[in-house]
Amino acid sequence: MTEVSSLTGRLLVATPALADPNFDRAVVLLLDHDEEGSLGVVLNRPTPVDVGDILDGWGDLAGEPGVVFQGGPVSLDSALGVAVIPGGSSAERAPLGWRRVHGAIGLVDLEAPPELLASALGSLRIFAGYAGWGPGQLEDELVEGAWYVVESEPGDVSSPSPERLWRAVLRRQRNELAMVATYPDDPSLN
Repeated sequence: MTEVSSLTGRLLVATPALADPNFDRAVVLLLDHDEEGSLGVVLNRPTPVDVGDILDGWGDLAGEPGVVFQGGPVSLDSALGVAVIPGGSSAERAPLGWRRVHGAIGLVDLEAPPELLASALGSLRIFAGYAGWGPGQLEDELVEGAWYVVESEPGDVSSPSPERLWRAVLRRQRNELAMVATYPDDPSLN
């Protein structure tokens, strides 16, 4: 897959027609997308579990709300850290314990001491599990119209109002997708 066709760093926004309850009104940040498949995290599924309750030292660094997010239905017993490093999109050397995914967005090594990254972090989210697709599976879902693909912004990772992220991402689009943001939660009530 060429760099141009990779969707790494972009958002998948669930269409209202997507029937899978795991992804109802989901906003997924793609962390990896190539010929071997795709991996991402759902940005708008907070849980009631505080980060500090499961990861020592990382709770104080997590953005508001400081809870673990359900990153997807796969491997719910594993944790992924996604962080924005201000200026991280420039060619400067990445801080130890952080690997660039796209622009200023990257993955955090949660085995590293939190102090190693504390001064560099702009925002941090911890995800339990992830969303994954095998080779060609995501492409099939895109053809079926299950997802809108849009550009991500660093602030999407740390939205203080994750319950509003689906509408906010759609509303900022400069085409007919902005209208989809007004789609009712239950269209049968119209």
